[in-house]
Amino acid sequence: MENIILGTAGHIDHGKTSLVKALTGVETDRLKEEKERGITIELGFASLDLSNGKHIGIVDMPGHEKFVKNMVAGSSGIDVVTMVIAADEGVMPQTREHMEICNLMGIQHGIIALTKTDLVDEDLMELALDDINDFVQGTFLEGKPIVPLSSATGQGLDNFIATLESICDHIPERKFSSIFRLPVDRVFSMKGFGTVITGTLTSGSIHVGDDIMVYPKKIVSKVRGIQVHSSSVDKAGPGTRTAINFQGLDKDSVFRGDILSTPGSLIESYMVDAHFHYLKSNTKPAKPRTRIRFHSGTSEILGYMILLDREELLPGEKAPVQFRLASPVCCIKDDCYVIRSYSPIKTIGGGAILNPVSQKHKLFDKKVVQGLEDLLQDDGEQTISFFLSLKGFAGLSFNQLRVMTNIPDKKLAGTLQKMLARQAIIQTDKERQIYVNGAFFDEFKTKVTEKIQRYHEANPLKEGMPTQELKSKFQYIEDAKFFNILFTKLARENTIVQEKNIVKLVGFEVALKVDQHEIKEKIIKIYQSAGLTPPFFRTICQDLKLDQKTAKDVLQMLIDERLLIKTKDDLNFDARAITDLEGILISFLKENEEITTPEFKDMTGISRKFVIPLIEYFDSVNLTIRVGDTRQLRRKV
Repeated sequence: MENIILGTAGHIDHGKTSLVKALTGVETDRLKEEKERGITIELGFASLDLSNGKHIGIVDMPGHEKFVKNMVAGSSGIDVVTMVIAADEGVMPQTREHMEICNLMGIQHGIIALTKTDLVDEDLMELALDDINDFVQGTFLEGKPIVPLSSATGQGLDNFIATLESICDHIPERKFSSIFRLPVDRVFSMKGFGTVITGTLTSGSIHVGDDIMVYPKKIVSKVRGIQVHSSSVDKAGPGTRTAINFQGLDKDSVFRGDILSTPGSLIESYMVDAHFHYLKSNTKPAKPRTRIRFHSGTSEILGYMILLDREELLPGEKAPVQFRLASPVCCIKDDCYVIRSYSPIKTIGGGAILNPVSQKHKLFDKKVVQGLEDLLQDDGEQTISFFLSLKGFAGLSFNQLRVMTNIPDKKLAGTLQKMLARQAIIQTDKERQIYVNGAFFDEFKTKVTEKIQRYHEANPLKEGMPTQELKSKFQYIEDAKFFNILFTKLARENTIVQEKNIVKLVGFEVALKVDQHEIKEKIIKIYQSAGLTPPFFRTICQDLKLDQKTAKDVLQMLIDERLLIKTKDDLNFDARAITDLEGILISFLKENEEITTPEFKDMTGISRKFVIPLIEYFDSVNLTIRVGDTRQLRRKV
């Protein structure tokens, strides 16, 4: 790695800031209160160029217990830590808490600076070294170099730099997300420049001229200038200390804890699922719904920790949990986080985010718990399937999946294509790139088939089930486009047939029983004989003493087959009589251009009871249009 972020950690007054100044010449205590009290309160920043070409961005973190939250904010994005321990005091409470935080944040590389060696004799030095060796056992600093030095005299500084160079040579490239993210740790205004935001660029890249969004506020502004380690650049990449100058952005609208990203890239959530390590140093079990302080990136948010698979969590144990937060957070999968107790405030644990955009789970849900456990091991198809299974028919977009899975864009696109090819997932919206777990389509297919089959059994004389009626059975599927895609897929699989506004199972045909066939023939004969003056259907049922339900089913079948034309209410006409009348009406209108209701009555020789329904029918099928008290042809015939 060419750009490396180094953080200084350790107890108050053990010489962190003095070491940074001795190495870089930069006084990182910039606040008046810091200079007066001689302690670091806020994060300090400096840079150091090594002889091996590595560029080190240094984050000087406060050691006082009251400012540990600032230390947690500074630990975001750190590649290597310098644990500073004073030879005259040895390991102290904040040394231990900082070590726990570094462990929880997933930091794996480090060096121990044994400072203030000019203040102790050889015996005290030996005691301090023994103390440190005991302290680092079982931590990421076990076996790491311990460099005695004095910032006051300069003794040991060259050895420290040489050791640091050696460590940096062996730090592998980090796995960076494709998404540009910069957690905000400082905001200030410069005369003539405007608002400047600084932070460690944790993933992605940024260019001058880019539009950037401040999350979770969703304020958009354009990048005016970029500095990396005090040098102006056109772009910045991951692992760099970056200062960004924005056009027209109010300084008071952005705060530490916000996060910069490209518009539409991140997703805010009040709930996240995580793998949680409850520190062994805790003295009592964690209970369900424990009130906590959630630290992610540079943010601190109050909330509750929900145990998903047990009644209590013992010190030293690890478990899947859900955090329900008072304010929205913008995480991605695998982000490290730290949890501090609400009161009294102390670090109690932390871990990695598993599901950054979660929803309430039932407690002790084995499927959810196992799915979260599996996320610790898998970063491919199993991860995608799990998140899609949680979202059901709503599915997830490509952008949601890149946040929730933290799979690099190219790999994610390739994995989705493989899953589509074997129908493990289906794409329901190509434009928005929405994906649904294939298992939900199989479930949908079964339910649709069952509902249509039941409809056929209850309505054997109907050609099929009205499409809208079927859709109403699946109100939890809100996207109409998704419904149409599912229906089309079922039709391609030769499961259903869609005709106009109905849907039926492949192979279904209306089959009349002997008595139903007789009823059909009688009804047809009556309407054919009546022509343009048919009786009401209820009258036919009474005269023939027909079963009302059977008669209605037969009538609907005749209408569906276009043997009868329904006009309004209980009035139906023989289709051939309507066709003949249509021809007569067209001829009349071609010759006369318009027709009144009395003229229509005279032309047909029927009563007004039939005239009005027929005129309105021709309007409804767009043959005629009403103009004042007359009708005219609506279209060329």
